[in-house]
Amino acid sequence: MIKAVDVHKRFGAHHVLKGISLEVAAGEVLCVIGPSGSGKSTFLRCINQLETIDEGAVWVDDELLGYVERDGKLHQLSDAQIARQRRPIGMVFQRFNLFPHMTALENVVEGPIRVLRESRDTAHARGLELLERVGLQDKGGAYPSTLSGGQQQRVAIARALAMRPRLMLFDEPTSALDPELVGEVLAVMRDLAGSGMTMIVVTHELGFAKEVANQVVFMDDGRVVETGPPDQVLVNPAHERTKTFLSAVL
Repeated sequence: MIKAVDVHKRFGAHHVLKGISLEVAAGEVLCVIGPSGSGKSTFLRCINQLETIDEGAVWVDDELLGYVERDGKLHQLSDAQIARQRRPIGMVFQRFNLFPHMTALENVVEGPIRVLRESRDTAHARGLELLERVGLQDKGGAYPSTLSGGQQQRVAIARALAMRPRLMLFDEPTSALDPELVGEVLAVMRDLAGSGMTMIVVTHELGFAKEVANQVVFMDDGRVVETGPPDQVLVNPAHERTKTFLSAVL
């Protein structure tokens, strides 16, 4: 479902991604681990076209992101075309980015009403179902400021699911949470993975990665150092840099 080939990204003289290549099949969960500054979040932002790659290519569902080929040449897509490509890709950020002046339910239904042109009744009914799915069926009328961090992040997940995505990207979704709130968010993500959603998860939660991931990628300094099933990468890594990172984290 996702194929990245030799992806490079620079910010000025800073070369952040140095040739990332990987593939994720439909229904798989890929967990990306590595030290801060290794390019993990930048790579997710490139998949969602929040950043433009400098070299290489990314395909989602066999569709090249950001460009169209005509007469043997690549032409950059318009903002509207990029928005269309982004629509089936849900993203959950470190910070919840909820609209503070809207209730939890209003946050969830805003996208379907405005972007998918769903009727308000249809969007509200599905929004309530999604809030129930993330364990917040009684919080539809609550404003973000009255919710805990874990509850806000679960609303953010429901909001992403409301757009009916085929792919979900999670950028360290528990890193801003107090430790006692991490479990409730991971439980929602486990349920999502169990339902067959294709997911790429940047995370420091190694227990979650070992339990849920089909593949684990270890990144360092803008490169993929090691990739494989969790029992290999997390338990018996082949690369010395992976071993050093895991010993420090664990």
